[in-house]
Amino acid sequence: MPLSLADCFDPTGERFGLPTYPWKLAPDGYATRRQLRARGLRPGGQDVAAQLLRPRRRREPLTAHLYRIDQAKPVRPMTAGKRAALAKALAARRICPACRTDAGYCIPRSLGMCVPCNDTTTSPAA
Repeated sequence: MPLSLADCFDPTGERFGLPTYPWKLAPDGYATRRQLRARGLRPGGQDVAAQLLRPRRRREPLTAHLYRIDQAKPVRPMTAGKRAALAKALAARRICPACRTDAGYCIPRSLGMCVPCNDTTTSPAA
């Protein structure tokens, strides 16, 4: 049986085990991971404090976990080693394994090679 919007309001947590609120109606002091990141924060090891539910017609409801803002910690700064490793990983995604050149963009995983190399291998024989 699908949930209604009224079923998603459970601030005491009796029904779902966590305080539950309807989608976009979270009380002040709670935020999702993305909202914390936008503020320069991270959950910092705390457990999920509450959840948001968005009912859907034929499937299970969408769930978003909420964390307490006052218990969140600042995001760890990027170190020189992490920055170098990230640059190396992104550069590897740009190099075509077929022609070994820098494509100038991240190679699509669906193709496995740059677009010009893919076009030459999939073009019909002349």
